[in-house]
Amino acid sequence: MIDDRTPVIIGVGEASERPADPDYRAMSPVDLATTAAAAAVGAAAVDVIAAVRQFEISTPWSHAPLGRAENFPRAVAARLGQAPRRAILEVTGGQAPQRLVTEMAGEIAAGRADTALVCGAEAISTVARLARAGDRPDFTDRTRGQIEDRGYGLDGLAPPQLAAHGLLDPPGQYALFEHARRARLGLSHADYAVTMGALFAPFSRVAAGHPHAAARTVRTAAELITETPSNRMIADPYPRCLVSRDKVNQGAAVLLASVAAARRLRIPPDRWVYLHGHADLRERDVLDRPDLSAYPAAVAAVRHALDLAGIGLDGLATIDLYSCFPIAVFAVCDGLGLPADDPRGLTVTGGLPFFGGPGNDYALHAIVETVRRARRAPGTFGLVGANGGFLSKYSVGVYSTAPAPWRADDSAAIQARLDAVPAVPVCESRPGPMTVETYTRKPGQDAVVIARTEDGRRFVTSTPEEGDLLVAHSRDSPRPPAA
Repeated sequence: MIDDRTPVIIGVGEASERPADPDYRAMSPVDLATTAAAAAVGAAAVDVIAAVRQFEISTPWSHAPLGRAENFPRAVAARLGQAPRRAILEVTGGQAPQRLVTEMAGEIAAGRADTALVCGAEAISTVARLARAGDRPDFTDRTRGQIEDRGYGLDGLAPPQLAAHGLLDPPGQYALFEHARRARLGLSHADYAVTMGALFAPFSRVAAGHPHAAARTVRTAAELITETPSNRMIADPYPRCLVSRDKVNQGAAVLLASVAAARRLRIPPDRWVYLHGHADLRERDVLDRPDLSAYPAAVAAVRHALDLAGIGLDGLATIDLYSCFPIAVFAVCDGLGLPADDPRGLTVTGGLPFFGGPGNDYALHAIVETVRRARRAPGTFGLVGANGGFLSKYSVGVYSTAPAPWRADDSAAIQARLDAVPAVPVCESRPGPMTVETYTRKPGQDAVVIARTEDGRRFVTSTPEEGDLLVAHSRDSPRPPAA
């Protein structure tokens, strides 16, 4: 028997539009989230609504050219005709959807809510297209009401040493991790590019079959890594096709309920999807990390979620690993011993470069699709890994229709062990001889280099040097110590 307080997912929904669609309506983020939420909620009354933060309010310097909702979760609730007693706006980061689903499941299990709606949406494509139009729409929404605004949550994500070299953007920082992995593997620039193309080409095939994908064209590995006018270099080693596609219009929603509420709503038990395992962990600040090519927090989160679920990697039918850049997938696969060409695939949507990267909300789409696949194959298990920051925050969920009690995770104890690993000391002034650890170069700019001194300290500098810095300086260098 399953306890009445056990949380289950009982509804999911998605919405999307493309400017080329014949029925394109230039929907706002609130419109898209409301459309998705209406499909998820049905006739249920919502106790709590928790929303993923839009890109246009994700940093202190963000702005909304077409206007924005002053209270996004309440704006969505109002359009649904709902008056939840509690509204939440989560912190910035791609981990937010899974983290919120886990939190809301815990709230239901504790008896603090009967139903909870998690929603999010972005209209970045529409905003970019219409921001300068003479008849541009106004997305301003002044719905009022209680809101728990958790702030930006950006602490530790902007090291001053990287900021001094203009490297605060995701492509620039992720490129550093990518080249660090390349150095560890001892691959040339060209050979490593082949591995990135081979990783993401199957993702494009999955996106081609998804009705809400932003890019539904199958790409070969060679197409993804070949520089062309339409596939320009963003930050070495990333041409445009290997990075998250943020110019999308997409929304998603997940409705959770207690088993008792699901019964009252007459949701058939074969539609209930249980959260069997979950974990939320954080990596240390970028320059403190012992190995810039690794992501131990993500690996530990996946392992802990699987342990809670009582299964191993081989027990999963579906896997969706957050894929903003190749390294976000590679680093998890490396740590788990999961082949990058696993026959199950590593995405259920097509991933961020092809399905689309709707701001912080991508993982909610992955959860929606994982729920749908779990319902189509009862008793199977699906995993969603959600990444935030710069390989900084990782939230994991394991889903199945197989009944299971709610289990609290032990993320806090695991986090303490991760935090106990000594940080790498950082030099504030230029030292003597150094060995290049990693680097990146943006078109028309000097390379930004992270190097190690002879005594193991880390230093950030820049150089106009051309060519493959890792081949020139790191071929015979020892690998940095593993985390």
